[in-house]
Amino acid sequence: MSVPPTSPAHRAKTRVARRSLIGAAGAVAAGAVITPTVMATTNDSKTADTGSEDAKAGTTTETFPKTRSEAATGEAAVATAFPIGYLGVRWGGTDETTGGAVRLRDTDGGQGAWRSLGDGGCSVANGGCVLLVADQAAGYELKAPDGATGLRSLALDTQHGPGRKVPVPSDPTRVRGVRYLSRAAWGADESLRFKADGSENSPTAFYPFQTITVHHTAMANDDPDPAATVRAIYQLHAVTNDWGDIGYHFLIDEEGRIYEGRYSGDDGLPAHDAEGKVVTGFHVGGFNSGNLGIALLGTFTERGPKEAARQALTRLVKVLVRHHGVDPQARVTYTNPVNGTQKEVAEISGHRDWMATECPGEVMYQELDRLRTAVAGR
Repeated sequence: MSVPPTSPAHRAKTRVARRSLIGAAGAVAAGAVITPTVMATTNDSKTADTGSEDAKAGTTTETFPKTRSEAATGEAAVATAFPIGYLGVRWGGTDETTGGAVRLRDTDGGQGAWRSLGDGGCSVANGGCVLLVADQAAGYELKAPDGATGLRSLALDTQHGPGRKVPVPSDPTRVRGVRYLSRAAWGADESLRFKADGSENSPTAFYPFQTITVHHTAMANDDPDPAATVRAIYQLHAVTNDWGDIGYHFLIDEEGRIYEGRYSGDDGLPAHDAEGKVVTGFHVGGFNSGNLGIALLGTFTERGPKEAARQALTRLVKVLVRHHGVDPQARVTYTNPVNGTQKEVAEISGHRDWMATECPGEVMYQELDRLRTAVAGR
């Protein structure tokens, strides 16, 4: 399981507005960006989560569906009162999915075929947990993987729940010229980062940048609602995995939209603090601090990402390596600043370079050399 340090790094006393940083001219021209801005829906009623009468200055109010969830244990059949968009399955005892399967039930009572749990996550080695698209099922049954213990499941609906109003930036948010959707703009429910007593579940910790790791989410391609998928991943990572937040720093959908991932405050670039240090995520077990994780939505084992996603990844990585002044084609010795563990990797690596996993998919992994060359501008 990816475990960051428990003690948060000290935050810089001088706070710089993120808007001024992300709006500054950078290495990538804004005119080259193909990613569309979020179109927020104006609403004059009270904004949820704040209780204020109007959205904050510089924002409009967008309505997102509140995530509905229902947890269960064991292999017994489960029925829910809402359509299941995604199903998270977690277990202990083994990192393997062999023997594990799920069968969905339709609203008319019809049973689908058993399908393997093997293709439902970036890596089960990141905590023995997968996230599957459930196609609006009314229920499901599970078979635990061979040798698994403590089988748990979580049915999720991130599309049809009651409305939750969120203040969203009125102007496009950018990482040095490259547009991205802020956490608010994809509907992150910030309450998920906190425990019942109000304390932050996984306090932010910041360390100097060392490497970038590319992932795929190993979920469905041609996703009709990628923001809903990001919300499902967030719920699974923050609550079910008990990571306190989404594990990745950025996510990119197939149409090239970039999503801000793990919370890093409002005093620096996304994923960074005001001093340029990287917030510790949960994406590569044992090698998280100083390691920035970018996940492509979809499965790229037998096909590569769409060109829009490929271009967005290139732009984002180019901005990051120039910001940190590193050679994208170098090999480096990563040193975990928490425990001193070292590993030699490419400056821009794939998840499988760190641990036993198929991630980021065979085809995407083979594209990493092309990514490094494109980022280097050679």
